[in-house]
Amino acid sequence: MSEHVVIVAPDGVADLTPMAKFMAARQRRLQAEEERIQAVKEQGYVPEVCGDAIPEAPARGAIRVFQPMSLFPEGENDWKARPSGYRGRSAMQCADVFDVMAAKAASNGKPAPFTREQVAAGRYYRDLVERHACAGARCSSVEALRSGGGGGSGSFIDAVLRDREEIERIQRRIGAGTAIAVRKIRPSKRGSRVNITDRRLVDMVCLEDKPISAVLRAHGWSVRGQTSGALRQALAEVLERMVW
Repeated sequence: MSEHVVIVAPDGVADLTPMAKFMAARQRRLQAEEERIQAVKEQGYVPEVCGDAIPEAPARGAIRVFQPMSLFPEGENDWKARPSGYRGRSAMQCADVFDVMAAKAASNGKPAPFTREQVAAGRYYRDLVERHACAGARCSSVEALRSGGGGGSGSFIDAVLRDREEIERIQRRIGAGTAIAVRKIRPSKRGSRVNITDRRLVDMVCLEDKPISAVLRAHGWSVRGQTSGALRQALAEVLERMVW
């Protein structure tokens, strides 16, 4: 006797047996799990141009595909840039917020929101801060580093101090200005909106990898209207100051 028995009630409405209901619910759960696994696999997809040696890694996040280039001799006194990827393959790199914003602009048919110099300045600041923050892994304090034996301690602490001075120099260029200020708005109408300073804007984008929309929401601003464009322009101006 089949388990999928349909019982017709007196009013003519079909009713499934408890076993049939259980099997139908189980099928829905299996289908949902299959769709979830497929979505996870798609997040870790590796483009064919990068080869099959790179493992699928859903936790990798957004990626940027590029062709490595190197200089090769061209004749006796000349050099030429040519692709240098392993076996002619492209390479992958984890995409940061600048890559994501540029890709979004390109998909909408718009130019990149920031110049290459501005992006490089933001990434340099990020790398510098991350390196300086990890310096404590070598030793727990500056005093211990100074008193440590060996010739490497002095050079290490000198590098740490140079990084700190460079970070402070960049932060002085960022300044204490305000990217977007709450002006001419009565306190009763402001809601949760607060000023967005240049320093906080740069730190959220460059250090925390947050897009412009996330910065606006974190400060109580709407992402619609002209606020996104205004904040993007403010960030471009700050990054320009950081270039030099």
